[in-house]
Amino acid sequence: MAKKSSVQKSINKRKLMAKHSKKREDLKKQMANPELDFEERMVIQKKLEALPNNSCEIRHKNRCWLTGRPRGFHRDLGLCRNALREMAHKGLIPGITKASW
Repeated sequence: MAKKSSVQKSINKRKLMAKHSKKREDLKKQMANPELDFEERMVIQKKLEALPNNSCEIRHKNRCWLTGRPRGFHRDLGLCRNALREMAHKGLIPGITKASW
């Protein structure tokens, strides 16, 4: 199990990301306009920099919903490799079985 503080940090980052995603997207679209001159770009860049750092999607780390583990994450199920293996052995995930030949 991951530390509760790490899991809570991840939850807070996700909330902050959702809160500022629309504004960040709009500012990036404005920056992509090739007709802007340098001063206008700098004003838009300052607005982007004023947003919280943790609201950026790059800073988001995928975590297992069961254990909170950040490594060995499978996107399809939202589980880490350890939890995925345990659940597959118990037959809790449909369509996934232990290989045997």
